[in-house]
Amino acid sequence: MHRRAFFKTSGSAAVALAVGGCASRIGPQTTPTQAVRRRLVNLVPVECSMDRIIRTTVGLRPTRKSGFLLRADRLDDKTVIHNFGHGSEGMTLSWGTGFLAADLAMAHTDRRAAVIGCGIVGLTSARQLQRRGFDVTIYAMAVPPNTTSNMSGANFERDTLESPSEQTRRAAEIAYREHQLLVGSGYGVRWLNVYTLGNDVPAAFAAWVAAAPPGLVGALMLGPGEHPFGTKYAFQNSQMSFEPSIYLDALMRDVLTFGGRIVVRAFETPRDLMALPERLIVNCSGLGAKALFGDDELHPVKGQLHVLVPQPEVNYRVSPGMTPRSDGIVLGGTAEAGVWTLDVNEEAKKRIIGRNAAVFNAMRPPLVGVPITGLGTPAPVPGVDRSS
Repeated sequence: MHRRAFFKTSGSAAVALAVGGCASRIGPQTTPTQAVRRRLVNLVPVECSMDRIIRTTVGLRPTRKSGFLLRADRLDDKTVIHNFGHGSEGMTLSWGTGFLAADLAMAHTDRRAAVIGCGIVGLTSARQLQRRGFDVTIYAMAVPPNTTSNMSGANFERDTLESPSEQTRRAAEIAYREHQLLVGSGYGVRWLNVYTLGNDVPAAFAAWVAAAPPGLVGALMLGPGEHPFGTKYAFQNSQMSFEPSIYLDALMRDVLTFGGRIVVRAFETPRDLMALPERLIVNCSGLGAKALFGDDELHPVKGQLHVLVPQPEVNYRVSPGMTPRSDGIVLGGTAEAGVWTLDVNEEAKKRIIGRNAAVFNAMRPPLVGVPITGLGTPAPVPGVDRSS
């Protein structure tokens, strides 16, 4: 059982589990019932209100019910490798599907490649091709900061992938390693502690924890008095998070540094691709593939983000919906399937702000003298022995 299925089963946004009155850390060498030292988590609340919104963005996730398409086709004398339809997992899977697309490209004798699209999937595909010695040109109608990828929540949530195929699992494994090597200010990639909150302890959650899905790093169950949230329990684990404005610009610079080119150009039909000088084409056009290649399965899932004034002291995530970045506190969590409009959904805006305000207004204020924590193991409380 993965986290997304657990959320649906539990009937709450997030739930955690207390075992025998002790916090429990989950990892490759432990079980959900192994006790560890209990420590207090001390966090700064987000200041959440309508008047703190500095911008709102709307993006359309290119989604396919059967999952992303990764396949090589022929178009007259050209080879087209499709790599699109990642839905909300574009950031998570990009380096992995780019790797697999580059593997398919190796069967082609020509070492010049055209990549269609300059979002996260197009950029990582271009870099994977360059690593294999290809001369790459990216053709795109829009480039960062005006791509769908720039509008994403941008977190690596490998354990949320629903019913992954063997291809998806391999892509996730590759991407997980690749992203770890990019951690740092240069790419805007960092590890954050993530908290999911609730008051129930359904059997489904216990089963999910016992399965310890791959990518579940530093998992800790926090009971009453061990966390500052207004719920009875808080489940903590560590995940990678990305700042798209930094990350995508850095990838563009890498493509150019390694001899690539970026050409702003739109394509209306597959025939338009015939004018390209490259005989090998990697199609990372996202939603554009619906019209360009007639993929009837491809549809949009509208997502909406509201960004609050930055709070550098907030160094943790709350799932679902709150991610801190240097350019603002990002609040989201919407998914409107089949909606093509980029208009702001005002009702969704009220729900997002209201839901988050309720979470952070219910938080205990930071405790004086207790280190503020966010990444890694919660800090111990000086002079307090909370061992089980």
